[in-house]
Amino acid sequence: MHDVKTYWFDCGPVTAIPLRGARTVVTPRREIAVFRTANNDIFALENKCPHKGGPLSEGIVHGHKVACPLHNWVFDLESGEALAEKACVRTFPVKIERGRIYLDMGVAASG
Repeated sequence: MHDVKTYWFDCGPVTAIPLRGARTVVTPRREIAVFRTANNDIFALENKCPHKGGPLSEGIVHGHKVACPLHNWVFDLESGEALAEKACVRTFPVKIERGRIYLDMGVAASG
């Protein structure tokens, strides 16, 4: 069994991400898109559509979904699953404390 340590990385204030927008965090293994919905919910997904590699952080956020900017594949922000295709993107744990977003880098940095 793989032992993953928890290390929360401070991604900055929630307000640094516009409503229905995203920002990216680059780790040694991947780029992660951190999304903020219209209801101030925060989600983190790998910033690469499995279809054509489109940057999901540049997609349109609607509800708890994001549409890839290249070919409009739509992904659930909670599960990372594509809605009309058999595909998914990896999701990462986030938490909010005192208005700041924290990303679990133990998971984000692992394979």
